[in-house]
Amino acid sequence: MEIAFYLGPFAVHWYGIMIMLGVLATLIVASIEARRRGENWEHVLNAALLVVPLGVVGARLYHVIDQWDFYRQNPALIFGGAGLGIFGAVIGGAIGLIIYTKWKKLRTLRWMDIVAPGLILAQAIGRWGNFFNQELYGYPTDLPWAIYIDPAHRLPGYETYSRFHPLFLYESLWNFAGFILLMVLARRWKHRLLDGDIFCGYVIYYGVGRFFLENLKLEVWTLAGVPTAQWISGAAILGALAVIIYRRYRRRRAG
Repeated sequence: MEIAFYLGPFAVHWYGIMIMLGVLATLIVASIEARRRGENWEHVLNAALLVVPLGVVGARLYHVIDQWDFYRQNPALIFGGAGLGIFGAVIGGAIGLIIYTKWKKLRTLRWMDIVAPGLILAQAIGRWGNFFNQELYGYPTDLPWAIYIDPAHRLPGYETYSRFHPLFLYESLWNFAGFILLMVLARRWKHRLLDGDIFCGYVIYYGVGRFFLENLKLEVWTLAGVPTAQWISGAAILGALAVIIYRRYRRRRAG
């Protein structure tokens, strides 16, 4: 991993800096959203003590499963290596938030809405860690915005190519646009939205982008010949849509 600087004998990596900036962005945006909704913003900081660690554990677990062929041969790197998976981070963080809100007797779906815009902004920022590590790039391309990858970071079979699709950039831009969209929707439609709608919107929006970008990714984890991320994205999109539709149907039935 690319090193940004040293603190004595300890190396500080760009990837870690981007992750921490993403976490900080989530806390700031969630605090703003909590105050806007009339909630105690201190819950954001308190919940983070549980949400962030469980998010990291989930992210690491997903990555290890994704790259199990490698970690099966290098078990010592399971707990000390690099690599995180966003699906695992979201699942782990969501579990942490559910535990915290149940413990504090808060409205879980409302707090998921509070966190969602900051979460997708964190993803937009965190993807730049992939830039510094020269990872998360797609197929070779001659497009003007193609990114140069050093020979040492090129995947097997692509050693003769030098310029690739910058998937990290595509996803970062998509996520940043999603952050703006969720912030606008949360304000303009605040009287028409139910608790949980913003989080469902996040799931749908991110899922659509990830589903299509996965087609450009090299060496993906597959199930039945289909990228696993597309299975997860598709299921998440359908699940979120079903929740939105059902809740509105039930609301109309209740008058």
